[in-house]
Amino acid sequence: MTPHAPHAPYADPAAGAAVKAADRAHVFHSWSAQGLIDPLAVAGAEGSYFWDYDGNRYLDFTSGLVYTNIGYQHPTVIAAIQEQAGKLATFAPAFAIESRSEAARLIAERTPGDLDKIFFTNGGAEAVENAIRMARLHTGRPKVLSAYRSYHGATSTAINLTGDPRRWPSDNGSAGVVRFWAPFLYRSPFHAQTEAEECARALQHLEDTIAFEGPSSIAAIILETVPGTAGIMTPPPGYLAGVREICDRYGIVFVLDEVMAGFGRTGAWFAADHFDVVPDLLTFAKGVNSGYVPLGGVAISAEIAATFETRPYPGGLTYSGHPLACAAAVATIGVMEDEKVVEHAARIGETVLGPGLRELAERHPSVGEVRGLGAFWALELVRNRETREPLVPYNASGEANAPMAAFGAAAKKQGLWPFINMNRTHAVPACNVSEAEAKEGLAALDVALSVADTYTVQGA
Repeated sequence: MTPHAPHAPYADPAAGAAVKAADRAHVFHSWSAQGLIDPLAVAGAEGSYFWDYDGNRYLDFTSGLVYTNIGYQHPTVIAAIQEQAGKLATFAPAFAIESRSEAARLIAERTPGDLDKIFFTNGGAEAVENAIRMARLHTGRPKVLSAYRSYHGATSTAINLTGDPRRWPSDNGSAGVVRFWAPFLYRSPFHAQTEAEECARALQHLEDTIAFEGPSSIAAIILETVPGTAGIMTPPPGYLAGVREICDRYGIVFVLDEVMAGFGRTGAWFAADHFDVVPDLLTFAKGVNSGYVPLGGVAISAEIAATFETRPYPGGLTYSGHPLACAAAVATIGVMEDEKVVEHAARIGETVLGPGLRELAERHPSVGEVRGLGAFWALELVRNRETREPLVPYNASGEANAPMAAFGAAAKKQGLWPFINMNRTHAVPACNVSEAEAKEGLAALDVALSVADTYTVQGA
């Protein structure tokens, strides 16, 4: 049952219908066949919840698109945006302004190693776009290697770097991108039986790919530190360090995409901190200011920054380092420090989400694997645990996707808004989700997984 939202003074279906009608008449939605979608009209949100105009409240286990790391409408960040708007609502990026300078300083203090220069963008895709441009200019080389199981954004270069099927309609095969298999033991492309085998074979595969492509032609290797939309596959011990060593040996720029995994999501400021690895470039967005105002960026090493010390960097954005977005980032980082959000995300993952999801897996035959850390978890749903056949086929739609659609509908009926991609559901609540809220989400998943169980092979 979906309870009435305590923050909505009353339900207003007529207002909701008007919002929906205007949306359907004029809004062109991303990643959608426009005539086949039915977007929910949202009336408000606070903390870990949002609600519609009928008064139905949902616990958001998607964090928007995995970006409301401190939840919705945090009063400190809202106040900072309002104060900045009253003081200096906007200004061109060529000038030094307080909120921009302070945001850059606070971010640089938290990035690993010597990533002390910050190039601001409006979001994650633009961050990736500019990181790759920097790598190509720094090395003078054309090619970039990226993993098949990945998502890097929807701009021209970023979508070509992406591994998932959203790339296909835009992939013209001429973007200088070469793909490789990153480690994923549950569905190992290397027939590995252990994490150590998976790591060693994945690194050898990457070495072989580089050898056959020509090391002197490769500008960069880009990896999501912990892949997000593609499945939250935490890399095995030693893998990222191995990639770092390979990049150093061949003079290849190592780019870590932390757009989704950064700013507390994994229980560390950056996921790279878990693996004691420092990239040459690190992209960020989303959690940097909880998505309150669009902001992203590239954290740049001293060596690459030096390339552009007397040589102009040929790139820029009208709204780079927008004052409102940067003020929101300053306030968000302050909130995360003061309220120990990063530490809380680590603790909730270790004590509630991880154990709770693994307990669900013991009772539900539709759960093939649980994986994750912090407030960043995935359930791999299967028809058969023994064969590991996915609950729905790769990139399924329509009737082929019916089992996941039924699972999602059941979750929403329980008041949980789930993150669903292919045969997976991700548990990615706000990083400051309370223990009670996390357990509420787990209880809703328990019911929804019972629906997914009906599509499994009996006795598997």
